[in-house]
Amino acid sequence: MLLSAMFVLMLSCKSTAPATNTKVDNKSQVGMKGNWVVSSVTYPGSEYIKVTSFGLADSQCFEGSTWKFVSNNDSGEMAIVKSDCPSFNSPIKWFVNKEGKFVLKVLNAGEKAKKVRDGYVLDVANQSADSFQLVDHIDVGGKLTNVVYQFQRVIQ
Repeated sequence: MLLSAMFVLMLSCKSTAPATNTKVDNKSQVGMKGNWVVSSVTYPGSEYIKVTSFGLADSQCFEGSTWKFVSNNDSGEMAIVKSDCPSFNSPIKWFVNKEGKFVLKVLNAGEKAKKVRDGYVLDVANQSADSFQLVDHIDVGGKLTNVVYQFQRVIQ
């Protein structure tokens, strides 16, 4: 039964329309400016449930991924660098709204953000000068479960 539940619960991060509030939280955005690495991805049942993050790869592949956030033009890039995971590097568009929602669009090279209809909306939590969390809410068997991406600032 556990094995069948594991296959049934193959999940993806939810794709969503633009966030309801597009007013930017400048303080949160400026705090995210710079280079970051995802130090961990956690969620209850992670030993039994496989989650595909951002429609790209298994959530555990995002551990060690690198992210660059440029706050003055809401751009940046992200890269999956973990061995045994698909190699991926992409420009991104992002912002944090006044409701504490992180809005992300993953772009193809040369693609304009306004042409990308799908994106991801996550909660920003526990933001400090050196770390923050992005929290996605996924449905696991009818129950909302949090997937937490822990970001650490890269000191250069």
